[in-house]
Amino acid sequence: MSKVLEINDLNYKKNNKLILKDINLNLDNGKIIGLLGANGAGKTTLMRLIAGVKAKNSGQISVAGIDNKAARKSCVSMTYSLVSFRKGMGEKNTKVKDVVKFYIDIYPDFSFEKYQAMAQFLEIPCDDKIANLSTGTGEKLVIALTLARQVPLYLLDEPLNGVDIMARKKIIKSIIQWKSDDSTIIISSHYVKEISSLLDDVIILKDQTVYQVSSVEDIQEQNHLGIEEYYEKVYEGGLDDE
Repeated sequence: MSKVLEINDLNYKKNNKLILKDINLNLDNGKIIGLLGANGAGKTTLMRLIAGVKAKNSGQISVAGIDNKAARKSCVSMTYSLVSFRKGMGEKNTKVKDVVKFYIDIYPDFSFEKYQAMAQFLEIPCDDKIANLSTGTGEKLVIALTLARQVPLYLLDEPLNGVDIMARKKIIKSIIQWKSDDSTIIISSHYVKEISSLLDDVIILKDQTVYQVSSVEDIQEQNHLGIEEYYEKVYEGGLDDE
């Protein structure tokens, strides 16, 4: 199985504060991977480094064999806050269809056909103003925009935050339904139990680095634990005692 993501000796500091250190990862194509960690563990920072939005201090990041930062952006689709769209487009009256057109114009890999199918499934109105969308509808829009690009790697940063249970279920179903077989999705979420059924592997960030990478199968067979319980025990230091 080929590697969609390779990270070697990655370090990142902000304002002289060490955020991530000695990050090494090798991820296969075709999987859904949970990125877990406490608040401030560096999950969003790592995603932004992979996407080429932030500049690393040292180390190497390669996506689908491409390590050039600018070129790497064409291989990665990451979720972004709707607030950034409102600020970036500079219009209080920006509508959903305006943001979709922006994606069509900016990203040659954006599939409008795929977006339309997801928008229909997720019940996203095209003529509503971005400012008037509920939190749930806003997150569904972000997911549809992100997954409508046709790239090898998708980064979903807390896609369930602030979303009611019915919207969360819709979002989870959309991830399953519209993921291509050869693409990889990395998803961070505090709703560990709800995303656990999606996951093939789990990455745990702790102490500013990749503390553990495990397959869900190994976690279940070797530790006899669910993903959420396993994650909690890793953070509590309880696994070594068993």
